[in-house]
Amino acid sequence: MRGIEWVRLSTGTRAVPQPVATPLVWFAAFSSALLLVAITNGLVGHGHPNTALIGLSLLSALLGLHARITAAPGTALLCWLHLNGFAIPPAGQLTWAEHRDTTWLACLLGAAVAGTVVARVVNARAAYRRLT
Repeated sequence: MRGIEWVRLSTGTRAVPQPVATPLVWFAAFSSALLLVAITNGLVGHGHPNTALIGLSLLSALLGLHARITAAPGTALLCWLHLNGFAIPPAGQLTWAEHRDTTWLACLLGAAVAGTVVARVVNARAAYRRLT
């Protein structure tokens, strides 16, 4: 009968990257969403919310790549606030149109969750390949 053979696993293997802290993700969402809406309004013009929605959805997905799943609702809400407040006339005034805003929130939340899920799957597959 053989004894227990100790093998060191830390040699050559890397841990799965840790997500960024949620407050930091929300700060990035707040500041970059404001900048993105301002750039979109400057290039395309005020009153084109679909263009801003596409840009903010991509931003939400990008932020989701580095965040925990619990940061997704806050990220979506912060992006929606900038979209609703500054991308549609009158600027600086929050409004609620039930169908439109529910769709926008769902789109932004779906993008943030999709980014997080993609990052977790990619990291898990990479970690599995390193261990096998």
